[in-house]
Amino acid sequence: MNVELGLDTFGDVTVGEDGERLSDAQTIRDIVDQAVLADRVGLSFFGVGEHHRHEFAVSSPELVLAAAAARTEKIHLGTAVTVLSSDDPVRVYERFATLDALSSGRAEVILGRGSFIESFPLFGYDLGDYEVLFEEKLDLFSQLLTEKPVTWQGTTRAALTNADVFPKTENGIRAWVGVGGSPESVVRTARYGYGLMLAIIGGSADRFRPYVDLYHRSLASFGHSEVMPVGVHSPGHIADSDAQAWDELYPAMEANRNAIGAERGWPPYSRLQFQHDIGPEGAVYAGSPETVARKIAATMKTLGATRFDLKYANGTLSHAKLMRSIELYGTKVAPLVSEMLSAS
Repeated sequence: MNVELGLDTFGDVTVGEDGERLSDAQTIRDIVDQAVLADRVGLSFFGVGEHHRHEFAVSSPELVLAAAAARTEKIHLGTAVTVLSSDDPVRVYERFATLDALSSGRAEVILGRGSFIESFPLFGYDLGDYEVLFEEKLDLFSQLLTEKPVTWQGTTRAALTNADVFPKTENGIRAWVGVGGSPESVVRTARYGYGLMLAIIGGSADRFRPYVDLYHRSLASFGHSEVMPVGVHSPGHIADSDAQAWDELYPAMEANRNAIGAERGWPPYSRLQFQHDIGPEGAVYAGSPETVARKIAATMKTLGATRFDLKYANGTLSHAKLMRSIELYGTKVAPLVSEMLSAS
């Protein structure tokens, strides 16, 4: 199997070595440095999420990615995810076409509805239109990706008549849809011929195999002959030993989960839950390079996926720890995963 290994960050605002919270500005500058390291150690993709809340510094991922494009050479750059429902598809296309030019063809977009809803009231959208906003805007964006004049009409934005949008790209933009486990979302992704990015943030990867099978059947039923990629996005952290990785990750993950969980009615996060999450049946890929590589290889074989994006930033993990995790991911984990999959 030819598997790509990538990284995702939501731009978690971290703490410095003194334990004090960093500024949003410093966090953003650190993210660009993290992208540069990811490129240097040979990783395939670097994704930056879009959020509009105090835990996360990045609300304009394309600007951060443009800065990374100027300092990197090979790594593909994209979002994780672009909240298309509360954005304008024309502007999304224009920003990514510009990023594609700046990066010499390395731009990717992962589209999603967003698990956080702050962008909807912020930009004047009604949450009652949650489904129709994404459906209509995904349809329009798919037409814009053809880079031909578009005539389109819906209920969520002004109609377009023979509208031509610029800049044009040299080879098109690779596009995915982030899916959390809804069969309807899987079928919709296949209908438009996008890559399927599975956000597996809880439970075993095995339970997503039916969605992969549904995706492939749906692609065929909609007449897509091209083999489309399946990717996995999951959280994790790498250190020199299992114990070190777990000791570093747990406090940051506990604080992050409890802060968000308080809004969503989740029970408090615990060491017992953490031990399950980092085990074979959990969705957290944390430990030594060998431990993480074994779990990634098993997931790729189970799902037949071709890309794994590690959400490496989790809560207040420091920049130094994140940089070490990225270094080990590229220099140790990636070769081990390739070796394990080649031997299977």
